[in-house]
Amino acid sequence: MSREPPRGLDHDGAARNQTDAPATRLGGGRHYNRAFGPDTIKVFLGDRAISDRADVMMATTLGSCVSACVHDPVRGIGGMNHFLLPDLPESEMHGDGAAARYGSVAMERLINDLLAQGAERRRLQVKLFGGARVIESSYDIGGMNSRFAINYVRVEGLILAGHDLGGAAARRIHYFPHSGRALRRMLNPTTVVDTITQERHFMSTLRRGPIEGDVELFTPETPGDV
Repeated sequence: MSREPPRGLDHDGAARNQTDAPATRLGGGRHYNRAFGPDTIKVFLGDRAISDRADVMMATTLGSCVSACVHDPVRGIGGMNHFLLPDLPESEMHGDGAAARYGSVAMERLINDLLAQGAERRRLQVKLFGGARVIESSYDIGGMNSRFAINYVRVEGLILAGHDLGGAAARRIHYFPHSGRALRRMLNPTTVVDTITQERHFMSTLRRGPIEGDVELFTPETPGDV
């Protein structure tokens, strides 16, 4: 039986076909994905990346986490971050790696990186993704992240170009920083059982103290995905 290619969604909801294909590793955290063509940068929890290259794509997978994709259309540069919780607690004020897992720090650092490369704040367009309720709990992390992200954009006077937040399913995001185009694919809940367990474990660990190093909360849906 032939496998139907998965379908992706532009931020405006337009359906597009994608084909799963093995990725060729390029080193330095990048690899080439045959389904899209450009070099791919995976943005892990606590990471951020910026680029003005037309041949670069950024990718991340989100559950209750949120990613902001920020773009300056005149400069032709954009970036993506990936954060787990809205606000930075005082206990982690001095932890550079851990701090970037919080929205208030992740947004400031991404915007500052873009401004340092010639972007202008008044032109910045933001697309927000994630914030799902993937864990059954009275503590709605995804909702907190979503509300924080939208409020941040408004308070800072940035342009909210689009958002896809909430729900109960994890998302895969592909972002093209030079053009500002973003593709979103919802993930089947049956394929991310292990990743939800990972997120629950990470939250438990985070409450006990700062976490060092890179942590990827959500593993690829298939071996060829990014």
